[in-house]
Amino acid sequence: MLLTPQGEIRLIGHRGAAALAPENTLASFRKAAELGLRWVEMDVSLLADGACVIFHDEVLDRCTNGHGQIRQATSAELATLDAGSWFSPQFADERIPTLSAALIEIQRLGLGLNLEIKHDADDVLPLVVSVLETVRQQWRDPHSLLLSSFNHQALRLCQQLAPEYRRGQLYETIPADWMAQLQQIDAYSLHCDWQSLTFEVAHAIKQAGYRLLCYTVNDPLCVARHWSWGMDAVFTDDPRVFLPRGQAPDL
Repeated sequence: MLLTPQGEIRLIGHRGAAALAPENTLASFRKAAELGLRWVEMDVSLLADGACVIFHDEVLDRCTNGHGQIRQATSAELATLDAGSWFSPQFADERIPTLSAALIEIQRLGLGLNLEIKHDADDVLPLVVSVLETVRQQWRDPHSLLLSSFNHQALRLCQQLAPEYRRGQLYETIPADWMAQLQQIDAYSLHCDWQSLTFEVAHAIKQAGYRLLCYTVNDPLCVARHWSWGMDAVFTDDPRVFLPRGQAPDL
């Protein structure tokens, strides 16, 4: 279980509710809350002017009407982009949210947050410093926040600079030295692609005392065995598929 003062968490909305609204937007977080989720996940990236925004890709093209690298864009440029029409005309007014705006809205909705730090290079310090500065200004309850990243250095910096926030190491494929890596960052959890997980590795992770979270699951049957292996929670684009039949609203 992912235990928090809010209780046991089994479902985490991936980028909000990415199957129901444009991912990583305020509208997506609201959809997740409408479905009764208590936690969401989102991605934070750094702009050329040092600002932090909620965005997953390295380039703007897929999820906005803009073009080019996200790291080369400025806050002023992103404020003019449409981040919703690619998904549906009803979301034409959505914008790429700043980290600050997203933190405020997620807390207003009463949600816990898994904040993924997106950075695949070594120069991750400016992003981590900016993220932690904003989090400390805006986020009230450290127990309802989990920082995660594929970038191990980012999590080591989080441990050094803000040990009060829990950390989760992300993997596509779990390496042989996963335990040593988790010990280096005093991790709370290990996050992995559900398809890369085996019973033996899952058992070892749980025996070592870590929470085990799997992404991205949009068919409950795919992870039917994983719950008995000790999996604590799943990230999903469409929370409706996990709701009992008849309780999933048509949004």
